[in-house]
Amino acid sequence: MAPSLREIQQCFIDAVLHEQVDPASIVADGRFPAARHLQLYRNNVFESLTAALRAVYPAIERLVGDGFFCYAAHEYVVQHPPTSGNLHDFGNRFAAFLAAFRPASRYEYLPDVARLEWAWHEAFHAADAKGRSRAAKNMAPGAADVPPLDPASLANVSPEQYALLRFHIHPSARLVASRFPVAAIWEANIRTDDDVPEIDLDAGADQLLVIRRDLTVEVEHLGRGEYALLEAMSRHETLGEACKAALAHQPDLDLVRCLQEYVRRATLIGFSL
Repeated sequence: MAPSLREIQQCFIDAVLHEQVDPASIVADGRFPAARHLQLYRNNVFESLTAALRAVYPAIERLVGDGFFCYAAHEYVVQHPPTSGNLHDFGNRFAAFLAAFRPASRYEYLPDVARLEWAWHEAFHAADAKGRSRAAKNMAPGAADVPPLDPASLANVSPEQYALLRFHIHPSARLVASRFPVAAIWEANIRTDDDVPEIDLDAGADQLLVIRRDLTVEVEHLGRGEYALLEAMSRHETLGEACKAALAHQPDLDLVRCLQEYVRRATLIGFSL
């Protein structure tokens, strides 16, 4: 019985990624032997996917060096080949991969830097508040259908219902927390000059908001209460629940000021009851 198209495709993938298949069984000899044809294709696949990772993770590459980065990228491609036709989706598991990648274990901060870089990448390509995407793809389903928040519309909500409000965060917003000063590490390693300042890894933890405002992706430092507030809102919890979580982390947090600032800067773009 002849193999199905799916079986042939899977056989080809195994041959390219794992070199577990006899090339002659899927590729005919031509000007070059089948193995040579397949090797050329394999090289192109790994080169292009490594380049895609390099574009998303420039700080990681600078931190570990080109040789180590290529080695890690090769192992990542083998373990997590692309599953989407959109190359912008490739690399979403790189931070988790680095956390389990034994050769990188001495760089404890590396996975968190990778999480920050992926958050920046997602924020850049995410939809805007009106549903238009930088990559023709809404990376925050549902949120982009909410119109920009008109503060005057809150006047129609009775005070008794405030705690039941559910605010919608801008679809580009991403939250990143780390016990390391990852923002400083990232900023130091995306510079184009050769002078990389020394970072004190014990300088303190980071709670960050990564968000695109107009055409610029910004990385903003948050207090513990602000981070807890936005994190709860990102899980679609009510305002009452979000405020409770925020005050548990920072009892003196000025919630009114925070909410006013989030509305003014379009971090929050809508609400529902």
